[in-house]
Amino acid sequence: MARLLTPPRILIALAGAASLVAGGIAVSQIEQGDRGVAPIDSTSSYEIGGVTVDVSGKDADTARAGGWREAQRKGWRMLYARVHGVPFAAAPRLPDSTLDSIVAGIVVEDEQISARRYIGRLGVLFDRGRAGALLGVGGQVRRSAPMLTIPVMWSGGAPQSFELRTQWQQAWARFRTGGSPIDYVRPVGTGADPLLLNVAQSRRPGRAWWRMLLDQYGASDVLVPEVSIKRSFPGGPVVATFTARHGPDGTVIDRFVLRTETSASIPRLLDEGVRRIDVAYADALRTGGLYPDSMLVEEPAIEDALDTAAAETAASDAADTAGTSFSLEIDTPDAAALTATEQTIRSIPGVRSFSTSSLAIGGLSIGRVLFQGDAAALSIALGARGIRAEETGNNSFRLRRTTRDAAPAAAAPPAAEPGPTP
Repeated sequence: MARLLTPPRILIALAGAASLVAGGIAVSQIEQGDRGVAPIDSTSSYEIGGVTVDVSGKDADTARAGGWREAQRKGWRMLYARVHGVPFAAAPRLPDSTLDSIVAGIVVEDEQISARRYIGRLGVLFDRGRAGALLGVGGQVRRSAPMLTIPVMWSGGAPQSFELRTQWQQAWARFRTGGSPIDYVRPVGTGADPLLLNVAQSRRPGRAWWRMLLDQYGASDVLVPEVSIKRSFPGGPVVATFTARHGPDGTVIDRFVLRTETSASIPRLLDEGVRRIDVAYADALRTGGLYPDSMLVEEPAIEDALDTAAAETAASDAADTAGTSFSLEIDTPDAAALTATEQTIRSIPGVRSFSTSSLAIGGLSIGRVLFQGDAAALSIALGARGIRAEETGNNSFRLRRTTRDAAPAAAAPPAAEPGPTP
């Protein structure tokens, strides 16, 4: 297990088997018992892992301090490159005094110390508020809608999710989600979790039961990361096949294979699998492949079974007078953007009503508009007001604001007429 150590001028907790709180960072570790793994709270920090250093010094302590300094420098450039999507070489450098003020901790993943040399693979934790100001993101990044995460592990030919504590669940609990654009909802695995979020539920396509579960856990969609472990012999090589699934239908986002030579390295192997699956989900979010299913956030219309013919006639007449209902997926980085988009939509001629059914600040909000016209007319009307509408099928649109309507300039007060000359 990774150790959380103290960098220069910053005091943080050592990672052990207990939960500690230091510098506002709550670190939750594995609970006692056969079930349940409390996830690490990383909402107040960014994490960069896998920073390799090789530093020499006059003694072991000097070499270690130099290694941590080098990890801070490299970690900052890696964080900047990941947030802004630029190469590592293009990331700016910061002085050590500034890095000391924004680094919240050093996580030792692996280290080798000799009399005058320090070799290690480290992780660096950056304070979200202080580092966000230097990154130019205000401490926040664009995130997805809340995603209920059900890790499934196949071992020995049998699958498990939350029925028993697994190494795959522990790996997801160790993963720090603060720097990820995916808003993971990670259940602990205690109470009713083993009954509600089992392997059978992860393969059930029915939307009705999923809607109940998502409302129960405060999520808008579901992610099912899977791993299949195959051992050559006890203690020998291990081959793991990772699959990133999305939605009730289990759509495969990515699949890859990792290998380790000894069973003792399985935790590190699973940590790398979690990291790569997170990258796959983040890429899918950027390319538009991780949108919530509209049937998961809205109840289908129910017809009156007592008089089907009358209901169909009334619905047809209402459609002619009121218009057609369209589902809208709206980028809402903040509350002001959602308010501006709502005002723009309501100002379109032919819009009868508009409501927000799912609010996700920093992600995708789901809205419903009643428009007297067809899809092409609505798309043209939105484009004329600086909103690009991409049709996703089944009367659904993905909205992106291309231009921001400039606020009308305040009218200058009329000049006072000169009075009579005395």
